[in-house]
Amino acid sequence: MKFTTLGHSGLKVSRICFGCMSIGGDNPLMSWTVDEDEGRRLVRLGLESGINFFDTANAYAAGGSETHLGRAIKDFARRDEVVIATKGFFGLGRGPNRNGLSRKALFQQFDDSLRRLGMDYVDLYQIHRFDEDTPIEETMQALHDLVKSGRVRYIGASSMSAWQFQKMQFVAEQNGWSKFISMQNQYSLLYREEEREMMPLCIDQNVGSIPWSPLARGVLTRDWGATSKRSEGDYYGAQIYSNLDERQREIVIEQDRRVVQAVADLAERRGVSRAQIGLAWHHHKPAVTAPIVGIAKESHLADAVASLDIELSEDEIAALEANYMTRPEAPSGAIRPRFDFTVTVRG
Repeated sequence: MKFTTLGHSGLKVSRICFGCMSIGGDNPLMSWTVDEDEGRRLVRLGLESGINFFDTANAYAAGGSETHLGRAIKDFARRDEVVIATKGFFGLGRGPNRNGLSRKALFQQFDDSLRRLGMDYVDLYQIHRFDEDTPIEETMQALHDLVKSGRVRYIGASSMSAWQFQKMQFVAEQNGWSKFISMQNQYSLLYREEEREMMPLCIDQNVGSIPWSPLARGVLTRDWGATSKRSEGDYYGAQIYSNLDERQREIVIEQDRRVVQAVADLAERRGVSRAQIGLAWHHHKPAVTAPIVGIAKESHLADAVASLDIELSEDEIAALEANYMTRPEAPSGAIRPRFDFTVTVRG
């Protein structure tokens, strides 16, 4: 396994981050998730492969991902030898203060995450989205106070516009508060809009990018039009082109098909899997610290580790990127929490 530092910090992380969205048991919105026994086995194999970086979130499997990961780490690893990352924003439970990035919401979400993980601190606490309803000063001071409490070692962010991210960093810097060391953004051969602003910003400010969906929800790993258990239950994938008109959608889909074919062609010439090619491309990007690879099968883990040894030539990278067509930003950045204003009265 190869290791590097995450952003402007001394935190050492593996060049592969074990994505835990697939761990957590039965979930009607995520039918591809694995049960606890299989999740434990995969986490153990990940640790044995040298991975020390695990990413989860309070929203994954309605908290089940954090619970299962925490139990596995307790049984198979020393806590001080692993880097555990989780997220807050999409709160669980009812009431208007469960979601978002207010001080009240963040503290409650974080306390709940610690309880599910069975840990007394997390290494990287990330905001899952930008909150338009909460003053940035409130959010950044709350995150700083979590760091100062000793229960959070570092903070990171995910899925927002570059100007929003920079504004949050500026507020933290002006007030002497903790700044984000990482950005978890969507980035793959099928979605490269982050190259406009976010990736250059991360390079300039020495922020580590840990992309989610580095294989475009598995689309890059199979023949165009082929389905999987993940794709058949992928509520996000179903809306991936929802912000395009009919003509744009036809053009972009055709370009995506060509990109998928380019990955397949190179994988065949190299005698490796398509997943290895798709991940190797990430390892050649200077902003990327570690792609977050969703592990639901042992083969996913094997491909992720093998990708670290693949050196792509400039011509090969150019061929993989040649058919990409720029498009409007994906709708994921605009996902808002669904507030439930029902208040439960006890007594």
